[in-house]
Amino acid sequence: MNLNFLLLAVVLMACSAGQKEKISSDFSAGKVVAELTSKKLEEASGMVASKANPGYFWIITDSDNDAEVFLVNEQMDIKLTCTLSGIANRDWEDVAISYDVETKKNYIYVAEIGDNSAKYLYKMLYRFEEPVKQDSALLTINPEEIQQIVFRLPEGAKDTEAIMIDPLTHDLYILSKREMPVHVYRLAFPQSMRDTLVAEPITTLPFTLATAANFSEDGTELLIKNYDSVFYWSRDTTKTVSQMLAHRPKVLNYIPEPQGESIAWALDGSGYYTVSEKVIGRKSNLLFYKRKKG
Repeated sequence: MNLNFLLLAVVLMACSAGQKEKISSDFSAGKVVAELTSKKLEEASGMVASKANPGYFWIITDSDNDAEVFLVNEQMDIKLTCTLSGIANRDWEDVAISYDVETKKNYIYVAEIGDNSAKYLYKMLYRFEEPVKQDSALLTINPEEIQQIVFRLPEGAKDTEAIMIDPLTHDLYILSKREMPVHVYRLAFPQSMRDTLVAEPITTLPFTLATAANFSEDGTELLIKNYDSVFYWSRDTTKTVSQMLAHRPKVLNYIPEPQGESIAWALDGSGYYTVSEKVIGRKSNLLFYKRKKG
């Protein structure tokens, strides 16, 4: 562990501990957009802005809920429920959208990657073409419409909760959760739908409990959150993700949530959203952190 890594770890842990002078002023404090009231969304574990339905979000829920992906508006009203036929929700933890340059289509990726007890060697990513909101509030995604990426981590079973897809290369990244430092792994594009893949370790990050990640639409900005903080990186389009993550991130405004496991850029880059799982006795809200001008 080199000196730069140690210094970065100290800075990030200090910021996580609440030293407000370290918080970037690039984004405003979070404002409540809507309260999460739907019982179907109480265990929200991943969120991403829809591309096919601007102004809407795709949300998934975790462990042992139905295999459903929800399209919601900013009021957190469910407008479309997509049921993945033939799929079980063992522990869904994140959701992403990526454009496939080969098929020329956008796909939703559902990450079956949670593993609190570190007992599952194999992890899955289910992908299907992003639907457009329709008159019917229910949509069944048939087995032949679902593709599956199966992979494992080189060290064996461990808990993971966050994925991110680089819009510049379409490589897919997975972040570990229950270790310090967080480990970052890559599945290079195009990801095989036939073979079991081994994710490639690319770097570590000096914090723990990573729960969500999301690239901006143009791939130049990245958000990663844990339960205490939101971390921000930026790059120009010539830099790789490894080069991007080698720099010290900014720590952004974040209102601590009951159990915050989701983060999503606004599609137009105007800010970012967070939402928490519902915890008994506490409200869960959709929060928006607006980018400051200038």
